[in-house]
Amino acid sequence: MPIYEYLCDDCEKEFEELVFGDPAVICPYCGSARTGKLMSRCRHKSGGGGDAVGSAVPASSGSGSSCSGCSASSCAGCH
Repeated sequence: MPIYEYLCDDCEKEFEELVFGDPAVICPYCGSARTGKLMSRCRHKSGGGGDAVGSAVPASSGSGSSCSGCSASSCAGCH
């Protein structure tokens, strides 16, 4: 089951939710049902250890490509 990132439209807090099917997602902070799914930026790991770095951006950001089809060498330009 996938874990998705969400943003609450009321309290503006980000949270993750394990999703089974297509349920209405409720904010765990304020209880609002006004939530929106976020799209995670691509992640990469360069040699030398350490964790990959990435963050979430709203799904409506207008990014037309997905990481799987991206030919860039880094995610610095993905917004």
